[in-house]
Amino acid sequence: MRTGLLLAGLAAAGAAPAADAGWDWMVEPYLWAASIGTDVRTIDPPTESESESAFSELDGVFMGRIEGRNGQWGAFADFIYLGLSDSSDGRFAHTENDIDARLLDVAVSWRASGERDRGLDLFGGARYVDLDLNVRFEPNNPARPPSSLDAGASFFDALLGARYTWAFPGRWGMAVRGDASWGQTEGTWSASLMGSYRTGNGGWLFGYRYLEGKLGNDNADVTLDLSGPVVGYAFRF
Repeated sequence: MRTGLLLAGLAAAGAAPAADAGWDWMVEPYLWAASIGTDVRTIDPPTESESESAFSELDGVFMGRIEGRNGQWGAFADFIYLGLSDSSDGRFAHTENDIDARLLDVAVSWRASGERDRGLDLFGGARYVDLDLNVRFEPNNPARPPSSLDAGASFFDALLGARYTWAFPGRWGMAVRGDASWGQTEGTWSASLMGSYRTGNGGWLFGYRYLEGKLGNDNADVTLDLSGPVVGYAFRF
């Protein structure tokens, strides 16, 4: 299930450190024009819901990022909340899906090579995913009664990734990032390619981002993916 949706991410600022600690902070609000896809498969009752139909309702969205750096060391937190609903007609039944997904990344980074604002960063931490799923089935066979499935689960994964940043002459820059997690999920990964233009108190960011996660429990498997262009402004403190 896919649609072009304009997703607004708003970061929440954390407590400011002491000036002599040497920490620099970045808070990034952004817009993500993302295509959202889901693939829902259940065992009891046996069904699958996968199509190119558009989500009929975006129940809610919140995305935010804050990052700090002190010399070679840094830390960041990312949070994503998506509330989605959709209906589709399959081979055996009409289904109505309601999905709430929350993803939180917390990691520590280390500058492996390069200088300030350029070079290779390696990071590691944890990814937390919380998923609530409600699926209502209306069989095409009138002899079978409607049924519903309520499934909720939380997952903790280990997270590893890398980011490489280039600084070009003038105010331009570029960064490529990739990460993956494993543990209680069946695997998640994301990748992005971002350009930047520096200003006096931060910089404009623009590029493309992809995120995919394979989740589920004993009775349901859910694949969630988001992809599309990103534009935002990073405030530096």
